[in-house]
Amino acid sequence: MNNTYAVLGGGSWGTAIVKMLCENNNIVNWYIRNEEDVLFVKKKGRNSKYLQSVVFDKSKINPSSSIRKTVSKSNIIILAIPSPFLDTELKKISDLLKGKVLFSALKGVIPESHLIVSEHLNEFYKIPFSKIGIITGPCHAEEVALEKLSYLTVACKNVINGQEMANSLMSSYIKVKVSKDTMGVEYAAMLKNIYAIVAGICHGLGYGDNFQSVLISSCVREMNKFVYKIYKTNRDINDSEYLGDLLVTCYSSFSRNRTLGNMIGKGYTLKAAISEMSMISEGYYATKNAFELIENDFREFNIITSAYEILYQNSNPKATIKKLTYQLD
Repeated sequence: MNNTYAVLGGGSWGTAIVKMLCENNNIVNWYIRNEEDVLFVKKKGRNSKYLQSVVFDKSKINPSSSIRKTVSKSNIIILAIPSPFLDTELKKISDLLKGKVLFSALKGVIPESHLIVSEHLNEFYKIPFSKIGIITGPCHAEEVALEKLSYLTVACKNVINGQEMANSLMSSYIKVKVSKDTMGVEYAAMLKNIYAIVAGICHGLGYGDNFQSVLISSCVREMNKFVYKIYKTNRDINDSEYLGDLLVTCYSSFSRNRTLGNMIGKGYTLKAAISEMSMISEGYYATKNAFELIENDFREFNIITSAYEILYQNSNPKATIKKLTYQLD
């Protein structure tokens, strides 16, 4: 059977995934919530709000503001809706998901359940883990738009489903590897957003590259400890889907989580920083979830704890980061 793809989400990452799929002559059913945005894509072949330089072959895309229509004619569903809004959209299509393969391209947790996406899909929508996959980086949507060489990891317990998705995404400028460590990859993708916020705060406070290198090497060790605590399996934390994704998120100017942290470090209140950003910072929601998972052992996870204190306990960023500098090695 030929696979039919649906991409749910009209943001920058959803747009980038549609572009990657279209490179391989796939016809893509594309859910974009706003009808005006759908009409613009149909008329101009471009997303009016995100990655506007990308021009699609209109014969390869079926944009729609009806999520049910999009899902009903697709057997592989790629979730690219920001995590705070995902469950609301999933409820609209809960009766259509049986038998379909779902890939999460999100990098966060579902606020309603405090679960990563795969766990949420399994627990609340009864999707078997064998029919759930993860699409992760290191990869920024903006560089996909520019067709700069980028790397993806597709994690899936079902090797056939994983390889089929990898084949559909790869192109001359997109390299894709396949992993079976779905839980580890997804938790690492969640954690790197938290660490990017902290890296951004430190940059905003004026800390230089020397300190950032120590901070991020400590983030790697903390990530390894956290992921192993959650899901014990053999993995190399230095692989690109863990370390590489962490590095690009912490250092890149395209990183919305680093941007949020940078604004806080420069003196913005959390509310002001979030309201000024045009895109969702997944790390904000992930911080609460991660802290709740390690709350009994919070002294072992100083960086996550520092992020939680700043974002949720209104701790002074300057004082909190200064305390953190004595805890790193």
